[in-house]
Amino acid sequence: MSLDASRIEPRPERLTAHEARQRLEHARNTRMTQLQALGESSQDDQLMSAQKTAIERVLKEIEEAFARVEDGTYGTCLGCRKPVPGERLEILPYTRYCVACQRRAAA
Repeated sequence: MSLDASRIEPRPERLTAHEARQRLEHARNTRMTQLQALGESSQDDQLMSAQKTAIERVLKEIEEAFARVEDGTYGTCLGCRKPVPGERLEILPYTRYCVACQRRAAA
C-alpha cells in the first residue's frame, strides 16, 4: 500500500495561541500530577526533594510560557529572537530558546 503524499497536509510552522495553551495546559497538568504523587509518597530523601524541585522549576517555566502566549512572544527564541521551530514546541511547549541558543545558555 503506497502513501499518497498529496493527501498529507503540511503542518503550520507556528502554533496558534489556542494550540499553545492546550499544550501548556497538558504539560502543567502532567507536572501537577507528578508533584502530587511525590507529595503522597512516604519516602522523603534527597532524590525526592530534587525531583520536586525540578518539577516546580518546570511549572514556573510553564507559567512564564503562558505569559508569553498572552503578550504575543510565545514561540520566539529569547536568545536570537527567531521563531522556535514548531517541532521543538511540540516536544517542549514551554521552551524559551531554539536548540542553538539553548546549547549556548547551558554551556
